[in-house]
Amino acid sequence: MKKILTSACISMLTTLLMAGGNTGTTLSPVAKISSKTCKENKVYVEADAGLMWQDQDYTDAEDGAYKREKSVAKAGKHRHAVNYCRSLNYGGYTDWRLPTSDELTHVHAPQNNPFTYGRGSDFWSSTPTTENRYNVVYTADAMQYARKPSQSNYIRCVRCLDEGYIFSGSETVK
Repeated sequence: MKKILTSACISMLTTLLMAGGNTGTTLSPVAKISSKTCKENKVYVEADAGLMWQDQDYTDAEDGAYKREKSVAKAGKHRHAVNYCRSLNYGGYTDWRLPTSDELTHVHAPQNNPFTYGRGSDFWSSTPTTENRYNVVYTADAMQYARKPSQSNYIRCVRCLDEGYIFSGSETVK
């Protein structure tokens, strides 16, 4: 029995040593990874209304803030939304503002979502309503709803186009 066990062990060790695989000193090449990101920051130009819209990807932190009634970047309470747009430096412009509810309704007309990055949720407007509330626009149906300023909603900033701006559509911001 001892001879059988010894010869089985020697046989297994020999097999393992001989199955060592490629003994060359060169490694196979590594695939090159593009430095270009999948998500680009863009603007949407609504030429007929004379407006340029922020079209930027929404992050997990912003989605979480929206769901938990917090404020982070492009999601938050109304005061945060106003301040976010006022201080935004995006696409080479610093004159961004929170849109009116009519502007949001117009750009989100039913069956029309011109943005690359969007959410099927409420977006803040600068339009006040009664009882210390502000209109939000639900992007799926372009309807306006009154919300308390302490609630969290998504934010999309807008600016007026400069005279002579010709392009209409979505552009990548460099």
